[in-house]
Amino acid sequence: MLLSDIEIAQQAKMLRITRVAERLGIPEEHLVPYGHYKAKVSLDFVDSLAKKKDGRLVLVTAITPTPAGEGKTTTTVGLGDALNRIGKKAIICLREPSLGPVFGVKGGAAGGGYAQVVPMEDINLHFTGDFSAIGLANNLLAAAIDNHIHHGNELGLDVRRITWRRVMDMNDRALRDITVGLGGVGNGYPRQDGFDIVVASEVMAIFCLATSLKDLKNRLGNIVCAYTRDQKPVRARDLKVDGSMTVLLKDALAPNLVQTLENNPAFIHGGPFANIAHGCNSVIATKTALKLADYCVTEAGFGADLGAEKFIDIKCRKAGIRPDAVVIVATIRALKYHGGVERADLTKENLAALERGIANLERHVNNVRNHYGLPCVVSINRFDFDTPAEIDLLKRKMAHHEAPVILATHWADGGRGAEEVARTVVDLVEKVPSDFKFVYDDAMPLWNKIKTVATRIYGAADVTADSKVRAQIKKLQEDGYGHYPICMAKTQYSFSADAGLRGAPNGFAVNVREVRLAAGAEFIVMICGDVMTMPGLPKMPAAEKIHLTDDGKVVGLF
Repeated sequence: MLLSDIEIAQQAKMLRITRVAERLGIPEEHLVPYGHYKAKVSLDFVDSLAKKKDGRLVLVTAITPTPAGEGKTTTTVGLGDALNRIGKKAIICLREPSLGPVFGVKGGAAGGGYAQVVPMEDINLHFTGDFSAIGLANNLLAAAIDNHIHHGNELGLDVRRITWRRVMDMNDRALRDITVGLGGVGNGYPRQDGFDIVVASEVMAIFCLATSLKDLKNRLGNIVCAYTRDQKPVRARDLKVDGSMTVLLKDALAPNLVQTLENNPAFIHGGPFANIAHGCNSVIATKTALKLADYCVTEAGFGADLGAEKFIDIKCRKAGIRPDAVVIVATIRALKYHGGVERADLTKENLAALERGIANLERHVNNVRNHYGLPCVVSINRFDFDTPAEIDLLKRKMAHHEAPVILATHWADGGRGAEEVARTVVDLVEKVPSDFKFVYDDAMPLWNKIKTVATRIYGAADVTADSKVRAQIKKLQEDGYGHYPICMAKTQYSFSADAGLRGAPNGFAVNVREVRLAAGAEFIVMICGDVMTMPGLPKMPAAEKIHLTDDGKVVGLF
């Protein structure tokens, strides 16, 4: 009988987290355990690693996501296990799952099959409370803004120009646009407000980019949360809450250590989405893994046009790290979907659709090799219904791209099923020099940065924006933010900003409809198309299938 992911995870033979840490050379006194199988690693220990040499960094990304699923996190876990199997000391670094998609459309996010991180239920639910701390810090600033206005508004905040929104870690479309302060004078000043999901909060971005508690506090203090009547920025430190926000986050900033099903170490820390934020786990976790292992395998959210671009242009730029190789994850059924096949027919052989859909993979490979300047391998999650003719066509079409195509079975076979991918990655790292480069220079004007990403990476013909948005971008440029990287917020389901355009479309325009300054995170969010920073639940949310049995076992999580 085929077991579900959660059933496989619940049968795992986990090691005590102290034993996992011991293999990495982390003394027990530097662990803050959350039960027997997860722990935080103290920031003092993290700081003690500063002079150690870094290992190699491998980035796992993917083709444009489809409803069929591609298995990027599963591949990250499987590759980490496979590297350990072939004698390399490897640690994986993942993002923490948000409760929004867990109870919404995606379900759990800890890998799948026999390539998972555990304890799976804990990771997918409250874990170590990091997201709660981030939400509280965000909402403390929101409360401080309204409280300041209520008690006389000494700083002269313009209630029409408050840019800071409240957050919660759940999909709830009814909270996107709301009115607060109703009910009379004692309840504050009525104004328009709204909620974002926690993973879209600037506090999340700051949390994932901060390198120390000192850096965290400084970045939190730099948050521009409102403007005065004469349009001067008001920062969190002006409201004197940057210190208390840091206090709420001081324990959360230490990276979380767990393990794979094969008892290999994994850091899971931070979790910004890649369609509405920068899509990478924390800098602290990644840098710690690089100090402790020969190889750090990490992922960036969604396709290489979103997560990988932001990994390169935001995380690498800010953290001073460089990937040595990239793994692009795909499935034959997902490529057929990009070729026009509907989900119900994806198990049937369709060479014509596969050939059309391969264009999506080709563009991602081209971006990684030529625009990011990195060697890459294509890892195909194999299914039983993939036919020899389809596999042969894929390999022939990709042969001239200098990106080896490897079939992997880690979902069914664990690390053993990804050993060929692991050997190929090691070969790339050791023998193929990278020509790492950012997509744009710091000095490039903001509007040109948008056009560069849209035209080079997405394949767009142009970028559009109304006069108000253009004026905002111009003002940000004039106010000294022009050197910041940009964080493009768009649908993950297409190279374009239209989720319905599959494959590798060309000639479209990307419309920037909203601009948000993230002065603490030191980037500017460009919201494109219909992408929402507060998602809604689907008609049949995953929450309807999640239950607790009478004996206390979680079922239906994934």
